[in-house]
Amino acid sequence: MDSQLLKEHLCELEKRLLEPEVRTNPAELETLLAEGFFEFGSSGSVWHRKDCVEEGGVGVRKMTLSHFDIHPLAEDVVLATYRIKDETRMHYTLRSSIWKCIDGKWQMFFHQGTKTTRL
Repeated sequence: MDSQLLKEHLCELEKRLLEPEVRTNPAELETLLAEGFFEFGSSGSVWHRKDCVEEGGVGVRKMTLSHFDIHPLAEDVVLATYRIKDETRMHYTLRSSIWKCIDGKWQMFFHQGTKTTRL
């Protein structure tokens, strides 16, 4: 896939993960999160795929994504970096995700959020 198209595609997937109807839908989360997925949350907690796909999903917050970029690590592995403004809790985070192309479909394998004072 062309680099710009891949960047747009992964950005759309990241934005989907911010949507309330996806965040609260375990079936949707299962399609976006790879087996073995884990996250180092901005709260300091560690989350695994099984924690996210339970009933209720991962909770709802109003968040805005900006400064999205990708950094290819291998032919089928990409590091995505961006910033989030959490309008529910009124704080900002630096974000990184590792996406892997598994059976022709991009899925998030790792995610990390780090609090910051500004976008």
